[in-house]
Amino acid sequence: MKGPADVGGAEGFGPVVPDPDQDPFHAEWEKTAFGLTIAMGATGLWSLDRSRFMRESLPHTTYYGSSYFEIWLRALERLVAEAQVGSDGEVPPKRVLKQENVRAAMAAGGPTEREDTAPPRFAVGDSVRVKPMRPKGHTRAPAYLHGRVGRVAMVHGTHVFPDTSAHRKGEAPTPLYNIAFDAAELWGKDTTVSQVRADLFEPYLDPA
Repeated sequence: MKGPADVGGAEGFGPVVPDPDQDPFHAEWEKTAFGLTIAMGATGLWSLDRSRFMRESLPHTTYYGSSYFEIWLRALERLVAEAQVGSDGEVPPKRVLKQENVRAAMAAGGPTEREDTAPPRFAVGDSVRVKPMRPKGHTRAPAYLHGRVGRVAMVHGTHVFPDTSAHRKGEAPTPLYNIAFDAAELWGKDTTVSQVRADLFEPYLDPA
């Protein structure tokens, strides 16, 4: 699925210029939207991948016409409705994130690494090609890398596979690699960087 968030390499969006000193919140309601999303995510009613899918599957016009935290809030509304929170058919939460546990929970994060179920297919230095996919659901393979050739720079071990996790089809633990691409091959000779790195799961890759 190529959602509205998949804009890498697309024209008309301008460069990303991070400002490390900028306050991430521009209004009080944004803090509330962020807090609600984290608190509801901690309930276990849906996975992080499901939450991402709900954001990236918003209609393009809605996504591009919304601010960052408006997108989060719209996705949360969809997740709450899907889980039937507040209805007679509601599934009870697995966990409740209490105020005194927020800092510890945020520091711990949500580890995705799992025990190896099979040896990785690729090793550092191998040349691989990203499959020219047109997935119908969630994926973490950016569209601008589809069909491109890169080199395995790191093997990250085995992790939850987002493509199945997002659609409640299980964790399907899968090897994850860091792949290095020649930036000029992606963006043309006028690019100002030499290399682009991307973390990609084994099912996205073929030997080159």
